[in-house]
Amino acid sequence: MSNRTLLLQAVRLAQAGDWHGAHQIAQAYSDPTANWIHAVLHKIEGDRWNSEYWYARTGGHHYADFDSDSAAELDAIARWLTPE
Repeated sequence: MSNRTLLLQAVRLAQAGDWHGAHQIAQAYSDPTANWIHAVLHKIEGDRWNSEYWYARTGGHHYADFDSDSAAELDAIARWLTPE
């Protein structure tokens, strides 16, 4: 399974409410997209400090980009990961 496929799986798990499953996948990788997912997961958890730590490793995404709309942000990540 490719990195992209696994990260999309992490997004789908997060969308389904499986924070732990999504977190396990996201923390297994260290590329900017995995870090973005990791940041959103900590935003969902309410851990702003940890979330901002991961946003700083995304290559340009920021905590306030989607305000508190984590669902829209997960949708954006899924679109980013889905091949055309």
